[in-house]
Amino acid sequence: MAGTRKYSCETASQTLEWIDAIIHFIKPYTFLMNAHVVNFFTDRLWEAVDKEWMDCLRGEPVENLLLIPCGEVQDHWPASLKNFLHNLRSLVFPREQVDLQKIFPGLTVASLGSVLSQGMNVKKKHEVEILSAITSFIAKRVEAKTVVDVGAGQGYLAQVLSFQYQHSVVAIDACSHHGSVTNARAERIKKHYAAQLRRSGSVNTSLLVPKTVTCRVLSTNMLKALSDTLVREDGQTNLTGEENEELCVKIDSSYGGGKEDSLVLAGLHACGDLSVTMLKTFVECVEVKAVVSIGCCYNLLSEEGVDNAGMQCGFPMSNGVKSEGLSLGKCARDLACQSAERWRSLEKDDASHNFELHLFRAAFQMELIGPYWSLRAGLGAVLETLILLDRLLFLQEKGSSLEAFMLPAFDPSLSPRNLAIVAVKI
Repeated sequence: MAGTRKYSCETASQTLEWIDAIIHFIKPYTFLMNAHVVNFFTDRLWEAVDKEWMDCLRGEPVENLLLIPCGEVQDHWPASLKNFLHNLRSLVFPREQVDLQKIFPGLTVASLGSVLSQGMNVKKKHEVEILSAITSFIAKRVEAKTVVDVGAGQGYLAQVLSFQYQHSVVAIDACSHHGSVTNARAERIKKHYAAQLRRSGSVNTSLLVPKTVTCRVLSTNMLKALSDTLVREDGQTNLTGEENEELCVKIDSSYGGGKEDSLVLAGLHACGDLSVTMLKTFVECVEVKAVVSIGCCYNLLSEEGVDNAGMQCGFPMSNGVKSEGLSLGKCARDLACQSAERWRSLEKDDASHNFELHLFRAAFQMELIGPYWSLRAGLGAVLETLILLDRLLFLQEKGSSLEAFMLPAFDPSLSPRNLAIVAVKI
């Protein structure tokens, strides 16, 4: 069971207090966070773990080991191990899906019909239904003219926002194939809706179709300028290779010359630094009135360090965390991608296969990989909490000119990366 909730992040000072508690907690366990698990045998990694813990856990069934990342303990475990897991879970941001009506009064999450949901699995349909409803609600609240879907992939979110919620949408993605798929899919959906309009006699009603652009977003200025430009253009824009680099220079040098349009940025699992760029763009660009960001791929974040001193990095973002001089490293950021909820849902056979995938079949059979890997995975949720609280604190440090908060938007058993950061300029 999880420990009593002791922390809050409603204000910058509360968020920083939570962050400080996490940093204090994880420092003694850097050997677990930074372990190169391929060296499990050669470096005898299990010997760094408390011997009493390992002696106890070596005899535990797989079912109990799978619950360790969720903070669940057994009565017969050592008190120090139970305290470790209780404290760990008390530091993790809650994952149970919130009642969205309480956060966004009047919000309606519409179920997607077969045409809009074609090609989506259950997970994607769940995510798109909820995030499109939240994004539409916020876009109407701030009276935004356009929603920019950042890291749009195959355009599922963009298309629902256009066809179902009738927003002007720009879909940006780095993959040209995604842009082509988005446009082809949008054309099929458009034909379906056009036929419906004809049957209903609404022949003069125009349909909004997402505008797409293929481009690697390399700066906040570029993201804003791209969005501002594409609002006034039709069709798909493909920018790759040298064209992409040339446009970066042109956009960065001419930024600020366009008219002011109100925008909302939305990102459904925008990868690595892209989620960070969205938040920075929201802060720096007056035209961006709100942002809805659900991050992903923390292992791909850039991080401040010796090799990139002075660069604008993905972690840390906030002044509060920067002042701590904290460095996570790639192994710890990899670990932040672990999902406790997915571990809990694994059956025994699936769990054994999962251990094998991590190159630990022999160690597992020796009753060393299961305990070690489960304890290590338990740190994943608190590391993800740290990364996301840093992003929230970055926004809160900007003062009373904006409202920022974090909430678990999705069902974590369907979508483990379910924490959304929402910010609106006041």
